[in-house]
Amino acid sequence: MPQPQILIVSPASARENNGNWQTASRWQRFLRAGYRVRIATSWQDGDAVPDLLIALHARRSAPALAAFRAAHPHKPALLVLTGTDLYRDIHEDDSARASLGLADALVVLQPDGLAQLTAQQQARAHVIYQSAPRLRPYRGRRERADIAMIGHLRPEKDPLTFMAAARQVDAPAVRLLHIGAALDPGLADAARATAAATPHYRWLGALPHLPARRRLRRCHAMVIASRMEGGANVIIEAVTSGVPVLASHVGGNLGMLGEDYAGYFPAGDAGALARLVERSVLDTRFQARLRRQCAARAHLFAPAAERAAVLDLVDNLLLFPEPT
Repeated sequence: MPQPQILIVSPASARENNGNWQTASRWQRFLRAGYRVRIATSWQDGDAVPDLLIALHARRSAPALAAFRAAHPHKPALLVLTGTDLYRDIHEDDSARASLGLADALVVLQPDGLAQLTAQQQARAHVIYQSAPRLRPYRGRRERADIAMIGHLRPEKDPLTFMAAARQVDAPAVRLLHIGAALDPGLADAARATAAATPHYRWLGALPHLPARRRLRRCHAMVIASRMEGGANVIIEAVTSGVPVLASHVGGNLGMLGEDYAGYFPAGDAGALARLVERSVLDTRFQARLRRQCAARAHLFAPAAERAAVLDLVDNLLLFPEPT
């Protein structure tokens, strides 16, 4: 018998190299064991018809999901809520809200995301943590305590707080490195100005995924300063590389790292972030605590666990589509 066909609709392509693309690419690898899988940025009536549509992002993939449901109402569709759609769009945007009703099943990337859904939507929702292969922690000599922020320069990631924190850090061995493309010209100007005026800050621009992860592995810690997050890949890649995380206290980060994690700072508070950076470098007991807490979460982000959850959900959708 021919293998069923799956289409993953991702609002991002390999060129953007963002979280949506990483999710689409990883799920494609998982599903190829039993299915023919391709990734596209859209679907419309007249395109090749898959047996299952997987749509990433409720708002940005809304046209594809709506067109697929209208043309093929009896074929299953899965919606993965990946970040800004979960914490903003489904509360403000009609097309994003409509996507929730069009999908047979919903996926959120960490358990805090369930709180954004109604009880009826939660009944169709599944929590699937994303994953990354574990890398052996870096044991080489570090001349500096590099603190990395990995994410394209856009408002939701709040790079300005990271830049402002760099201006307040006093410890001479600390360097704040930002890896990411400039999606906002104003933020690019701010990054260049900060780098020129602040010896503790460097903007490295966009890096391919593997070099970025290798750079992260050599860092003392990783910062995620986002105003909103669905379940950030960079947290997973830090934790599975033995790099502790300094995270803004927002729902998506709480769902990834746990309510009792010690490495939070108030979102948008550059002073608190600067103090947390210095404490993570200078206070060895605090540093060890962060590493222990991150290590305790690492099993949640194992590729085998994500692969099993994705395959189980897809297998069941193709055999027994869930009622909308």
